This record gives sequence, C-alpha cells and structure tokens, in this order.
Amino acid sequence: QVQLVESGGGLVQPGGSLRLSCAASGYIFSISTMNWYRQAPGKERELVASITSGGSINYADSVKGRFAISRDNAKNTLYLQMNNPRPDDTAVYYCNMRYGLMDYWGQGTQVNVSS
Repeated sequence: QVQLVESGGGLVQPGGSLRLSCAASGYIFSISTMNWYRQAPGKERELVASITSGGSINYADSVKGRFAISRDNAKNTLYLQMNNPRPDDTAVYYCNMRYGLMDYWGQGTQVNVSS
C-alpha cells in the first residue's frame, strides 16, 4: 500500500522561500511520475509541476522560474522548492504519484503567502 505524506507548508512572506516535501512508502516511487498539484479556495485543482522517473520536468507557466521540483529516489522523497512566492500561490499543495493505472494522493499541506 502506497502512502504519501506532505510536509513543509506554512506561512511565508512574498519574496521568501519554502520547501515542501513528500515522503512516499512502497516500492514504486523510483519508477513513478511524481506531481505537485494545488487547489486554492473556490478554484479547481491544478498541476504545478511534474517529474518523470527519467527526470523529465514540466512546470505550470505560473510557476516557471520560481519553483523547482526534484526527487531523491534513495529517500523515496519528492520536493518542491518555492522561491519568490506570491499571494496567488496560496493553496493546499498535494503530492501525487502515478504509475500505469495506479494513482495515489497525499492529504495536502497548506501554504499561505502573505505579509
């Protein structure tokens, strides 16, 4: 059974930095595509960044140049480095793992960007 546990959320000032982590259990982390999604109040969940098992990376246009996704397969951990966050980055951030038809989600971590 796969479990995903996010951590690192909280309050950050605009222009600051924050790093989110997602610890995964199970044996398929290294062969899965890992994603960060977010959902702001009243809005649909949106894809923020993704990284394949081979290391290919994609970002939403809104975070390009500010956020960085990375993974440590030895630690079964996914990261999202948030640099220069803006108030409109405020949302619950979710970790997602996909492999074939398997699709797993974490419980989410709240990020508030405010001065």
